[in-house]
Amino acid sequence: MTITLLPRHIAIVMDGNGRWAKNKGRPRIAGHRRGVESVRNIVDFCGQRGIEYLTLFAFSSENWRRPRSEVDFLMELLVSTLENEVQKLHANGVQLKIIGDLDSFGARIQKLVAHAQSLTFDNKKLTLTVAINYGGRWDVAEAARALAAKIASGDLLVADITEQLVAEAMSTAGIPDPDLFIRTGGETRISNFLLWQLAYTELYFTDVLWPDFDEIQLDLALSSFAGRQRRFGRTGEQIL
Repeated sequence: MTITLLPRHIAIVMDGNGRWAKNKGRPRIAGHRRGVESVRNIVDFCGQRGIEYLTLFAFSSENWRRPRSEVDFLMELLVSTLENEVQKLHANGVQLKIIGDLDSFGARIQKLVAHAQSLTFDNKKLTLTVAINYGGRWDVAEAARALAAKIASGDLLVADITEQLVAEAMSTAGIPDPDLFIRTGGETRISNFLLWQLAYTELYFTDVLWPDFDEIQLDLALSSFAGRQRRFGRTGEQIL
């Protein structure tokens, strides 16, 4: 499928792993395992299509409320993914960024994250950002704290705060805002993901569960994006 207008940055809420497993009479962890395969495939597909930035919501700050056994499995899955996938990402020219509150994780995960980001730092083909223990409100609050600290130290005046300065204080500093947001699994909400960054993002919702989200489903989302007119406050006539 040839698509003439591609988003520079795609952000995805990967929803539906548990329901996928339940539909097949399997435990929820089977859905999470299959979900990792979908991540691997979508990263490859985006690289092939020339997408520059891909941001995935892997574990929200609210997900700690899930059953302890599932959370423990997700942490082990995160560790195994960091251990087994980073070399492949590096070989394929993918830069890996991790955003979120990492203070809640142990030294093992923090060390793996630091190694992955350092190893892939200079890669240019695709920037893959993975949000773990992340929340959009947390992100905004962290930016506010950073700016407040500069004001308290005398390095910044309140009157000098701009939208650009706020954006530069966010966890996604240096990454353009998403052009296309995709949520799988049939829910039609943002769920505290990239609240600041999604201000002008095109939204796409699909009933397809994340483990079934493949190249065909990605192209459907890209086709939907290509057919939209992004006006950013201007009129349609001005765009034309």
